Amino acid sequence: MLTRLSIRNIVLIEALDLDFARGLGVLTGETGAGKSILLDALGLVLGDRAETSLVRSGEDKASVTASFEFAALPALVAAALDEADIAIEPGEPLMIRRQVRADGGSKAFINDQPASVALLRELAPALVELHGQHDDRGLVNPRGHRALLDRYAGTDVAGLEHAFAEWARAEAQLSEARASVEQARADQDLLIAHLAELAALEPVAGEEERLALARADMQKGEKLSGDLEELRHIWEGSDSPLAALRVAARRLDRIADQHPLLAEALAALDRAVIEAGEAEERLEKAAEALVHDPMELERAETRLFDLRAAARKHRCEVDDLPELMRTMRARLDAIEGGEAQLDALEAAAKEARSAYVVAAEKAHDARAAAAGKLDAAVAAELAPLKLDAAKFRTQVAKLPEDRWGAQGMDAVEFLISTNPGADFAALNKIASGGELSRFILALKVALAEKGGAATIIFDEIDRGVGGAVASAIGERLARLAANEGQLLAVTHSPQVAARGQQHYFIAKASSGTVTRTSVVLLDQAGRQEEIARMLSGAEVTPEARAQADRLLEGV
Repeated sequence: MLTRLSIRNIVLIEALDLDFARGLGVLTGETGAGKSILLDALGLVLGDRAETSLVRSGEDKASVTASFEFAALPALVAAALDEADIAIEPGEPLMIRRQVRADGGSKAFINDQPASVALLRELAPALVELHGQHDDRGLVNPRGHRALLDRYAGTDVAGLEHAFAEWARAEAQLSEARASVEQARADQDLLIAHLAELAALEPVAGEEERLALARADMQKGEKLSGDLEELRHIWEGSDSPLAALRVAARRLDRIADQHPLLAEALAALDRAVIEAGEAEERLEKAAEALVHDPMELERAETRLFDLRAAARKHRCEVDDLPELMRTMRARLDAIEGGEAQLDALEAAAKEARSAYVVAAEKAHDARAAAAGKLDAAVAAELAPLKLDAAKFRTQVAKLPEDRWGAQGMDAVEFLISTNPGADFAALNKIASGGELSRFILALKVALAEKGGAATIIFDEIDRGVGGAVASAIGERLARLAANEGQLLAVTHSPQVAARGQQHYFIAKASSGTVTRTSVVLLDQAGRQEEIARMLSGAEVTPEARAQADRLLEGV
């Protein structure tokens, strides 16, 4: 609930600190004293547009701070703060501060942490519910009527949301599978043709590198064949260098024992013969290794060309072609098994839809039953509020299937008829300002709503009525405050003011060219005097004070 409101330099308010408590609080004062300024200031911390005209004349900025306290943070507030990464310790009050500069621009803070105005608007529905003469939010907005009726009826909304989510998931899986099979069917002929080409090619991983190396060797052999042939002629025959070395070695062997140097020469010559023999052997092996078959070279080059052409066609590497074949086979297999998978998914989607329909029909029945009870409860509140000629109806209409959703198959709207025989229409279409406020009060009392905003504010709900109707309004505001925890009412009615547990008096005073608005919490004597003023006007008479006493004693 709202526990404190601090205002600095807002229009006529220079500095104001107000403390609020549970129960019914009333705000009174003469017309033009500045009650609307309080609501405008509160609107700032709830995300309303920051108008520079709100800044007090002569000041460069204005600010409003509102403090809210909860036994436990409302789920909406906790989720929004968590999403914004704003931490609040358990038991810590929620403090929202808004600054407005005279030259334009504003800043917002939650517990001294920077926050966006969008976040303030997101939090507002859980913090303050404002009902006024021209209210277009809260109970007037049809978008919230279904949720209000569900809370009244105790509808299993969570179960309904789960059933819808399961149906949506099953439909998404079915749609994805259908698209996959349809795409595969469209590609089937092309897949078969590509797979046939690759199967005929029979690519093998690592084949490209092996063929490239073999082709390179054969190309080298072709290039070196002339040189190797000339070398072969040099080393072969009786007149080859190796043959001459061997002849020289045999002749030297016969005389080597005649002198040590000859023996050494023979040893060196023997080594030369051995080295030359090894060279000859290597030349022969090299010739064998580099020998090439022109037809084999052509086959290798053709194979490489075919493999690389296929890789280019499929935009992959040559070594990826075998894996590509396996993928194509898997896609073809999927086409063959796709029908069976579709049948299973269609059955699952049908079952999920049936489960959702059962849950939605159950919710519809609960809403329809609760609508009748709510209509009767509101009807009982209308006559005391001088709306006895009016009728209230909760319309629960089934939607076409394409508009079903997580909240079911129903559209819910609160309708009224203000005169006998008149058609029913939306609350804000045919009710006047005063009638609308009283309708909202009747509806709030009938709903005895739990889980709404922490603080409810009624702005001049009693305008244009008096006597017994004003007393009925005051009694219902007090009863609603007992249920909801905290309710604030801006009022001109002494009967309503007398019901307040806290009474705030708003006054405006001028000193020279400076005008200021102030707000004070009245004690018992102050309440008597203010209610007497409301009864008699400018001059408070003893009779008015006596009547004020009777009003205060009567509550």
